[in-house]
Amino acid sequence: MTLIDRINSLFEAWIDPFGKTGDLKPPKEPLAYFWHYIGQAKLPFLAMLALGGIVALIEAGLFYFVGRLVDLLDSSARAEGWSGLMAAHGRELLFMLATVVIFRFVFAWAAALVEEQTVNMGFYNLVRWQSYAHVARQSLSFFQNDFAGSIAQKVWQSGGAIGDFVVGIVQVVWFMAVYTLTTLILVAQLDWRLAGLVALWVVLFFALARYYVPRMRGYSAAAAENASALSGRIVDSYSNILTLKLFGTADTDDRYVRAGFDRFMDAMRKMTRTVTSLRSAMTLLSGVMIAAIAALSVHLWTLDIVSVGGVAFTLGLLLRLNMLLGRMMNQLNSLMRNFGVAQNAAELISQPLHLVDAPDAVPLTVSKGEIRFENVSFHYGRESGVIDNLDFTIASGERVGIVGRSGAGKSTLVSLLLRFYELEGGRILIDGQDIARVTQESLRTNIGVVTQDTALLHRSVRANLTYGRQDASEEEITSAAELAEAHEFIADLVDFRGRTGYDAHVGERGVKLSGGQRQRVAIARVLLKNAPILVLDEATSALDSEVEAAIQSQLQTLMAGKTVLAIAHRLSTIAAMDRLIILDKGRIIEEGTHAELLKLGGHYAHLWERQSGGFLDPESAAAQ
Repeated sequence: MTLIDRINSLFEAWIDPFGKTGDLKPPKEPLAYFWHYIGQAKLPFLAMLALGGIVALIEAGLFYFVGRLVDLLDSSARAEGWSGLMAAHGRELLFMLATVVIFRFVFAWAAALVEEQTVNMGFYNLVRWQSYAHVARQSLSFFQNDFAGSIAQKVWQSGGAIGDFVVGIVQVVWFMAVYTLTTLILVAQLDWRLAGLVALWVVLFFALARYYVPRMRGYSAAAAENASALSGRIVDSYSNILTLKLFGTADTDDRYVRAGFDRFMDAMRKMTRTVTSLRSAMTLLSGVMIAAIAALSVHLWTLDIVSVGGVAFTLGLLLRLNMLLGRMMNQLNSLMRNFGVAQNAAELISQPLHLVDAPDAVPLTVSKGEIRFENVSFHYGRESGVIDNLDFTIASGERVGIVGRSGAGKSTLVSLLLRFYELEGGRILIDGQDIARVTQESLRTNIGVVTQDTALLHRSVRANLTYGRQDASEEEITSAAELAEAHEFIADLVDFRGRTGYDAHVGERGVKLSGGQRQRVAIARVLLKNAPILVLDEATSALDSEVEAAIQSQLQTLMAGKTVLAIAHRLSTIAAMDRLIILDKGRIIEEGTHAELLKLGGHYAHLWERQSGGFLDPESAAAQ
């Protein structure tokens, strides 16, 4: 490793993006939100301030050098050449040379190292990582209430917005402040009247900024919110592209996305008009002040108060000051956009976790797998409905099927068991342990779930299979796939990059696979996880009858020794369970075995009759 590589690595390691753990929730108030992250990188930003100030001093000093050089040349005898010039002013000239060539390079290089290698690498990703980690731990309802694309955009942009805002403050505002103060001091040495005009220019500049900046900040926040909403609409359309094409509704979707564009452009219109007004006002101000200061400089020269070098030095400084003020004017636009984006992101990222572990939560220990629902009520925040005062017990190793019409509360029951929502009444116990008093991670580790809407990660088949058990061997992976009737089609997979078999990637949400194939991979994943409690929520709904029949026999093996909660609309898939619970409007209306419920001739028998006996006749189903 070369010396340059070592220096780069040193600065790159200054901020650890992944160093902070635990509570990653930032405050909502914008300035506190900024400081929450900046405070974790105080030293690098202090270094940026110091180095930026030194670079600004050197930049202002260059124009002072120009003025001094003009005066030195004017006072020296041309005939004596370099020898005479060096004899009279050698030390001063060498200092100018060292400043321009060496000091300027060293401090600019150090400033670039801190900004690029430390802040851009470490700080930006620190904000992104902590934002991602906090949001990823939000409740299920948090994600159901917003576009996934909008959430992802805000999380990603938060790092860039905060980083760009702070870097812009240091690079432009702080540099400008040091440069302006240095300019005032240097010009005041020539004549107080010149310094007075420069000071008036700066005061008028900040008066304009004071008027325009609050308006730009408000318009930027509105534009950022509409931009994230528009991004969400676009991602939603692309994510559901099959539905769009199936219904042939491209024009309708265009109008939906166009409405998002219209809102975004309305917000941007106010922003851009404000920026145009600011730029015009700044240009007029700078033109008037440059002309006034130039006229005064020439007037002072005519009175022999200022030398030719002084006039050159003053006008050079002013032209540089004008360029910096113009840059700062343009940067204000960018700063306020970034502030608005960060403020908008803060509203989402700073939300407290809606569902957290109890302070004294302990890992769940499953010895038997008994599940008890005690007087459970849940209404999604409404006064009534969904589930009311539900009581039942699933014994250790018992296989229980839940039956009911759509909206009866079956899937809600599963969500409550997994603690995706807080109960509004009662409690759920696993082996006598209240699931509200155990850690969510340990709870879900001990429950294997196959859902009706199976979505796979856009990763390899192997990564999807081992998601619940990272240490599984290749033999165990293959065995689980075979049990789920998935190994054969997996072996034939080839993705667009030529990866084959278990290394092939399945596309976003598993779109490269058929519904049945996705379901079989999901079943194999749960087989490999081998949790003591098994939840089957329409687990075979996407399978054809032949594949379902083949998997049903394997599910019997999977369910052996486990506590099972199974939900199905297709009654043939749960007819052989040890017990069936019939739900209606969140209450148990019937309970018993398949045969007992048929004899009862009630709700279940009516459902069975409507399905024409399902795919099994009552006698054979009861005999399983």
